[in-house]
Amino acid sequence: MSIFSRKGTDTATTDAVRPELAALTGDYTIDPAHSTIGFVARHAMVTNVKGGFQDFTGTLHLDGTDPSRSTASLDVVMDSIETGNADRDGHLKSSDFFKADEFPAMTFRSTKAEALGGDDYRITGDLTILGTTRPLTIDLEFNGAAKDPFGNERVGFEGKAEILRSEWGLTWNAALETGGVLVSDKIKLNFDISAIRNA
Repeated sequence: MSIFSRKGTDTATTDAVRPELAALTGDYTIDPAHSTIGFVARHAMVTNVKGGFQDFTGTLHLDGTDPSRSTASLDVVMDSIETGNADRDGHLKSSDFFKADEFPAMTFRSTKAEALGGDDYRITGDLTILGTTRPLTIDLEFNGAAKDPFGNERVGFEGKAEILRSEWGLTWNAALETGGVLVSDKIKLNFDISAIRNA
């Protein structure tokens, strides 16, 4: 089941609004206790370092009948970065990287939603880091909708994107004796989102 109606072919069945999708239309709040926002960076050219953010808030507006009217908003507290190593976390919060004292939040505001067919869709929006705003495209898969034991109506998504951190002013690096650099410019972003429908 897709969040949005599938892209049109020439069949009435594909173009028609499906009732189960229309029923999902509404406003949702991201549940941080059951969601993750993570990233992967290449370290020393030989391995991947994974991390994530522990403190974030977000909202969704889903429109099962008109994909272009769906939106997403996300605010991430940069001081909540966690990679499993306290020294590395401190370095990432410092002036070499995120300057968390000066720029306490990273934000995303969607500007466009597209249905790709099946359970796949794409959200494009403005990502702001260090006061710099640039476009970001996130490919998402809809994982379904359910009512949990506490009566909450939930929807779930998995998403992924890639950025070049230098485009947001994150340029710190160190050269390796064997060639290459300590931290990759390309960063992979991963999202696992559970959102609860607002009352």
